[in-house]
Amino acid sequence: MALSRREFVKGSLMAVGTAAATLGGFGLVSDVFASDAPGEGADQNEGPRRLRYIDLERSGELARREEALWGLYSPCRLCPRMCNVNRAAGESGACTSASSFRVASFGPHFGEEAPLRGSRGSGTIFFSHCNLLCIFCINWQIAHRGDGRETSPAELANMMLDLQRRGCHNINLVTPSHLLPHLIGALRLAIADGLHIPLLYNSSGYDPLEVIQLLDGIVDVYLPDFKFQDAEVAARFTQGAPDYPRHAAAAIKEMHRQVGNLNIVGGIAQHGLLIRHLVMPENLGGTDKFVRWVASELGPDTHVNIMSQYTPMFRANEFPPLDRRLTQAEFTQAMYWAHDAGLHNFH
Repeated sequence: MALSRREFVKGSLMAVGTAAATLGGFGLVSDVFASDAPGEGADQNEGPRRLRYIDLERSGELARREEALWGLYSPCRLCPRMCNVNRAAGESGACTSASSFRVASFGPHFGEEAPLRGSRGSGTIFFSHCNLLCIFCINWQIAHRGDGRETSPAELANMMLDLQRRGCHNINLVTPSHLLPHLIGALRLAIADGLHIPLLYNSSGYDPLEVIQLLDGIVDVYLPDFKFQDAEVAARFTQGAPDYPRHAAAAIKEMHRQVGNLNIVGGIAQHGLLIRHLVMPENLGGTDKFVRWVASELGPDTHVNIMSQYTPMFRANEFPPLDRRLTQAEFTQAMYWAHDAGLHNFH
């Protein structure tokens, strides 16, 4: 029987004595679980969970959460930058998003992790603008420049329903942090018209604890990045966000408290947490610290995508060593660190 990528990695780490011997065994792949059968090695003991966001809407709690998020919208305190601008009046802060919002694209996406994409795709909705603004952003036209089409909550609700009709396994909200009041309003409209598939919150991890607490019971699967472990590195590469590591750690711990480890039924994630971490040249992301933090704070069974596809984009050429691709040896070292930290579900 063919080994999964995780089994192959672990077997290689146990079977060989030197990094040089393993360099040919670890491919720089860009997609977690790429060679795994759907759901292989994942938690299979639970069945599909009733979507709590439907119950929250019926009880009136979802309306209350939406109101609370609008309360953080003007002056804006939706992200840790705390710009305090009056977005309702058209002012914009660091994310450059004001009173309206834009959608860059939407549709079934087959490039996500296997438990998210399944056989019919993850129903991704890519939002314009971003609150973290990494200088190496691969989607800089969307995140920094704001390319996209101005959209209303009613149109967004129809997008969600269209993705459900097309058979997508979930609704995947990509870079949603700065638009949450609009998105919850759209979700409520979609629920009224029959939305009933899991909701994914796909963010940079730069979220205030207060906001993530308001999402309890609304989000089924959290898909945050945890990019940097060092405040000075974060400040340099995110246009001045030295508090990123602190806020990302607190937000991710709360996400895990709400939904637990990733639960996969029939090859498809139903609820839980999956953390993405991009390995960077010269370990600028602090991968060794990251894997130890996951093991100690969340537990060794936490699902982690250790990503190898770093590519110099946007302004990366101005910031060596971010001006080059990751080496095979650097990625191999990252996998050793994950293994040595005791993680079981890293890929």
